[in-house]
Amino acid sequence: MKADASRGLGWRAKLINPVLDKEIRLRLRSPRAMWTLFFYLLAIGLIAFAAIYLTQILSGSGASYNPQQSRILFYFLAMAQLGLVAFMAPGLTAGVISVEREKQTLNLLLTTQQSSTTIIVSKLASSLSFMVLIVISTIPVYSMVFLYGGVSPKQLALVFLFYLFMMVMLGSFGIFFSTVLKRTMISVISTYGVTLFIFVGTGILYFVVMNVVDNYLNSQGAVSAAKASSYQWVGHIIAWNPVAALYSILDPTVSDELFRAGRYNTSPTKGAPMPLWLEFMIIYTVLSAAAIWMSIRKLRPRLNRRS
Repeated sequence: MKADASRGLGWRAKLINPVLDKEIRLRLRSPRAMWTLFFYLLAIGLIAFAAIYLTQILSGSGASYNPQQSRILFYFLAMAQLGLVAFMAPGLTAGVISVEREKQTLNLLLTTQQSSTTIIVSKLASSLSFMVLIVISTIPVYSMVFLYGGVSPKQLALVFLFYLFMMVMLGSFGIFFSTVLKRTMISVISTYGVTLFIFVGTGILYFVVMNVVDNYLNSQGAVSAAKASSYQWVGHIIAWNPVAALYSILDPTVSDELFRAGRYNTSPTKGAPMPLWLEFMIIYTVLSAAAIWMSIRKLRPRLNRRS
């Protein structure tokens, strides 16, 4: 019995180290966490009821509610929640290391037996744990969609897994800037700047390049399918955009549409090489892993130079 108990404590010590335990207690036991959760659910609830009102009352459908309207409500909620995740996740991680440096407690933390990997991963996990709690708590709001049909449980599961991936991705960028940059304010600005480029800049770049390609192909008159397919590389630009990736989960046919160059030309072209959301996750998995690795390397710059 004692051996089993010590074995259980050993696994608990490996999974929940002192840094992670302290950060989670500080974040989840404060009154601010309760009020943040309350206002987040209030915002999502108001968005859901507003969407129901706009799709049902203003459309003049009366007491009826068809699955197509339920699908539109699900799309609306999914995009709204993605925007809230993009707004909150960088702010939760962009100052976790720089704040320790400004409080002059980072050196004390580095003198403990915790490795750089443990510190970075624990800071990231504790920062995102509250965000995961918030997102999971919105599942009852989505249950309104299943009252009317039109959305499968598989789609809902994929959307929530996509939210989790977005939190880790944006969190890794935030903790990278928090480690590399000395000031919390500069780190926060840099993280939100990168987030804005990912959401807005990649979309603008795609539409500009696609418009140039479309105008060129249309000016050529009759274009063969092979020539139109040679410009499908433009679709890889939008694969960097999380809004397009999420929409490809909601509507799988959008992947082929976004990869189709010369959309005003009648020449048939082949579709996307892979689902848009899958390419998005492959790209940002590599970038997130690189950001976490660089954060671990830069956490102890003096020790690295001596070695």
